Amino acid sequence: MIAVTTLYKPAGLPVFPPHSDPAGDCLLRHLLADQPWRRAIHWPPGFAGGIAHRLDNATSGAVIVADTLEELAHWRELFRGHHLTKTYLMLAAKDVPWQRNQCTAAIAHHPRKRDRMVVERGKNTPHRGKWYPAHTTFRRVRGHLWEVQITTGIMHQIRVHAAFLGIPLLGDSKYGGGKGPSFFLHHVGLTGPSGLHSDPVPLPDWAASC
Repeated sequence: MIAVTTLYKPAGLPVFPPHSDPAGDCLLRHLLADQPWRRAIHWPPGFAGGIAHRLDNATSGAVIVADTLEELAHWRELFRGHHLTKTYLMLAAKDVPWQRNQCTAAIAHHPRKRDRMVVERGKNTPHRGKWYPAHTTFRRVRGHLWEVQITTGIMHQIRVHAAFLGIPLLGDSKYGGGKGPSFFLHHVGLTGPSGLHSDPVPLPDWAASC
């Protein structure tokens, strides 16, 4: 079985150095300080330190790290083939009468705003570039706390699908979740073929206490 090295990323900490501050704090900087041997490996562009995927700055939770180039290649193959199920917890800004739902609407870049995505509502939905297939399932845990699972990983997928179904992410001002310093989304971890699973990471207070 492929090895699983799991890091915990707190909300507000970027995975890689910010474009506006290449020397700024990030998960990669902490990883290399703790495991400097990773600097000697020639990781592919976009996967420095062996970090196999990203989370939004405001999202907390599990980040998977490969220890070798071979492991990273295997992780990339699993992600590309949609063989991994990623589980999240989120707080919704609004309530709905249902307990479970799924969204399979395709996602594309907003026609004008580069930092936003749009859901395909019909053949004439304005967008930029191509439509990306996306599949998201939602299950109410309790109250406004939801478990979310995805097998695809399109930019802002959970955020736009949640808004489309009427439960925008609390604090997500881009997609109707109200204004706030941050939003409430946590990556619990992932599972895959042959019993593959990431190690557990701490839950944020808002998820544990809801």
